[in-house]
Amino acid sequence: MSAKGAFGFVAGGILGAAAGVVAGILLAPRSGAESRAMAADAMNDAWDTAVDSYERGSRVVSEKIGSRPGMDVTADELRAKVDLARERMEQLRDSLSDAVTTTSSQVQDVVNSAADKVVSASDAATPAGETQAEGVHVEVVDGNTEE
Repeated sequence: MSAKGAFGFVAGGILGAAAGVVAGILLAPRSGAESRAMAADAMNDAWDTAVDSYERGSRVVSEKIGSRPGMDVTADELRAKVDLARERMEQLRDSLSDAVTTTSSQVQDVVNSAADKVVSASDAATPAGETQAEGVHVEVVDGNTEE
């Protein structure tokens, strides 16, 4: 766009706006104060309508949410079941701990008894005058080793 074309466009815009203002003032059916009052009334009416719509919508939502008494009952039932399950798990944990402790002591008793029997059997198997072996060393050698 050339400078002359741009100047013409801007000048036409300004001239058109001025003509619109003049026509609005000359052809307006009311005075400026009266027009401002009407605009303020229209804005107040729009605001009141928006507030009414909001209140109506929030009331409907509150009724929908509040009209679910079964929801609270269900939540309470679930909490009670979770608490009951926790108590049962605690009982099972205690029972299992007691069973492990008891079984551990029983196994220890059996191992001690077997060790005593082995010692007494080895004492009985040793001929008179011979000494018992003090210790035995066992070495496992893998036959697949390469030299």
